[in-house]
Amino acid sequence: MKAAVLYEPGTPLVVEDLQLDPPKAGEVKVRVAANGACHSDLHVMTGDMRQPLPMVLGHEGAGVVEEVGAGVTSVKEGDHVVLSFNPVCGTCLYCTQGSPHLCETRPKTAGVLIDGTTRLHKNGADIHHFAFTASFAEETVVHESCAIKIRDDVPLDRACFVGCGTMTGVGAAINTAQVQPGSTVAVIGCGGVGLNVIQGAAIAGARQIIAVDLLDNKLEFAKTFGATHSVNPSQDDALPAVLELTQGRGVDYGFEVISTPKTIELAFKMTARGGTCTIVGVSPDGSRISLNPNVFMMMEKKLQGSYYGSTRPRVDMPRLIDMYMDGRLKIDELVSKTLPLEQVNQAYDLLKQGAVARSVITFS
Repeated sequence: MKAAVLYEPGTPLVVEDLQLDPPKAGEVKVRVAANGACHSDLHVMTGDMRQPLPMVLGHEGAGVVEEVGAGVTSVKEGDHVVLSFNPVCGTCLYCTQGSPHLCETRPKTAGVLIDGTTRLHKNGADIHHFAFTASFAEETVVHESCAIKIRDDVPLDRACFVGCGTMTGVGAAINTAQVQPGSTVAVIGCGGVGLNVIQGAAIAGARQIIAVDLLDNKLEFAKTFGATHSVNPSQDDALPAVLELTQGRGVDYGFEVISTPKTIELAFKMTARGGTCTIVGVSPDGSRISLNPNVFMMMEKKLQGSYYGSTRPRVDMPRLIDMYMDGRLKIDELVSKTLPLEQVNQAYDLLKQGAVARSVITFS
């Protein structure tokens, strides 16, 4: 089967034939139908996120179950699934307390499946899996907990976004930060995940949602997803602009979805007394931020992270699918471009240019 392989940082993905082993016990083989071109893959391509190479990228996928390994009970052949990049055990402290996204048995070794081995090979050599999914491929093998059953009538080229961008963004607003009705929000970074933070805040009932981005086309996207105001830091100093819009107080909830030290510190400064600032994006390895610790005590500000929108995959992902099918969640509006696997590098060129909200890679 064909897959997109990264051999060296800073080089294009290579679409080529690989061998895929059948699923072992507790695993599922999925024929991938669609996959979003997400910024996390780009972090690996540029070397900002160090991973073992060669590696098949892709993690925002959806498809149809082709085969199940021994002991698999949650899905069967023919089921439609969204892929989750967060395998869970279901029995550790965090899983049993309702926080499976923090599962403590998640393997610490990158590039392999739960048992520490790969299912991908070329000429006898192992190829690594990105994010337990490796979904820039016609087929993939994942742990059972990474195949989330969904309804059969949702288009898979829309369902795939629930596997990362939509769940991460909407979940950050609703699950992690728990944005309250009538509150004020600022979101720095209006790419695919940032747009979903904005729509999550809108769904939660925020009365003022300020989108912050350097690109005017992204600020226009943001209005579609629920932003009430926008700030372009290339035209206005972002911090004074946000303070002016909030009567000098700052916002109740700040979200940072770019993850550079500068923008994280800016989002924290925009956050009001007693407010909560949430880091959603992935920072380059080795990044550090500098904050005055007295601000935490004297102003009772909070700084927290959000991993995968604090998702409970088997609950939240089907729920988001239902919301989309009911017309209460925007996914169609995310899709700027549809491309075949052979043009996956073009999808990332467009992403780097800021020309798209999201591209979707489809498989024939």
